[in-house]
Amino acid sequence: MLTNRQLFLLHLGQTSSTPLALEIEKAEGVFMFGPAGEKYLDLISGVSVSNTGHRHPKVVDAVKRQVDSYLHLMVYGEMIQNPQVKYAERLTQLLPPDLDNCYFVNSGSEAVEGALKLAKRFTGRSKVVYFKSSYHGSTHGALSIQGSEIYKNAFRPLLPDTWQINFNNFQSLDSIDNKTACVIVEPIQAEAGVIFPEKGFLEEIRKKCSENGALLIFDEIQTGFGRLGNMFAIDRFKVIPDILLLAKALGGGMPLGAFISSKKIMSSLIANPQPGHITTFGGHPVCCAAGLASLEVIIEEKLTESCTGKSALFKKELNHPVISEIRGEGLLLAVELNKPEYVQYAISHAPEYGIILDYFLFCNNAFRIAPPLIISNDEILKACSQVKQLLDNTLRNTKTK
Repeated sequence: MLTNRQLFLLHLGQTSSTPLALEIEKAEGVFMFGPAGEKYLDLISGVSVSNTGHRHPKVVDAVKRQVDSYLHLMVYGEMIQNPQVKYAERLTQLLPPDLDNCYFVNSGSEAVEGALKLAKRFTGRSKVVYFKSSYHGSTHGALSIQGSEIYKNAFRPLLPDTWQINFNNFQSLDSIDNKTACVIVEPIQAEAGVIFPEKGFLEEIRKKCSENGALLIFDEIQTGFGRLGNMFAIDRFKVIPDILLLAKALGGGMPLGAFISSKKIMSSLIANPQPGHITTFGGHPVCCAAGLASLEVIIEEKLTESCTGKSALFKKELNHPVISEIRGEGLLLAVELNKPEYVQYAISHAPEYGIILDYFLFCNNAFRIAPPLIISNDEILKACSQVKQLLDNTLRNTKTK
């Protein structure tokens, strides 16, 4: 009989020639467990998904209660479904008044696709401005505005009339003109290695968009739901987009995405054609129930407020000769090492030290630390000790190569 590992390699489409291929039987809180009782401290949260940890009791209970009522009923938007309605209401209560209309989809990439269509439909324009080293997903339209040629070239031709400019370069914002449908930007560039905007940069993008009648799209798919020490990056930077993109932690561990705008802008998808956008499973009731429960946990347990102290503890304890810098705030950190080969070794050997680390797509000299927001101070101390042991071994085993 074939093992699960053999079946995984045989029957599942792979994303690389060297997958981590770590078998997990159960996950609870900040830990994952293997079939032989192996225990791993999760320092990446499924890439900023499991903000309230794995299988939070309130999220699990919400899923069970919804399953007892109904699963899928009809394509999105045709029936009034309580989980969708309640979640949209709660989300918009936390957002600026002009962000009062949610369109639920299945993922971050789908949220990006929907937002691009919405911007084009509302403005009647086609030009899309995006930033170098940005990441917005891997579907065809989202790939067209990904800020890395390495991942794009094999799939050309892509979406036309897209314009790449440089993040934190004020002069490049002159590309935003009266032909621009939208500018899409991550308030903090996550996959570039957690790069923050320079003072006034987001404000200048907002100004240029307003002056030229272009829509501003904020991709908060990684930064949302407390990860930075604010519920959303828009709370931190005080810059309000025309369209907000959410996913990852939005579903509380279930697949869910959303693009959120004003009723006026969103209404442009209603007609000519009708429907202007459609999804079968978007806003699945079980996913919305899980997401709402997870959001309430973040609020009730004050996980956003505790992020700053936990971040400081990581930065204090993660001291090692191979660490050159730690960037980021809250629980979205990039630990930069002296050499890229150190990163490769550390990530691949991390499970041997009982921890899970991950790469950044566009930053090869740093690894990601983005644990569930529920992580305790004691667990942070334990994680830092394990990381430093791993880095000791990394230094020993890469010196001779």
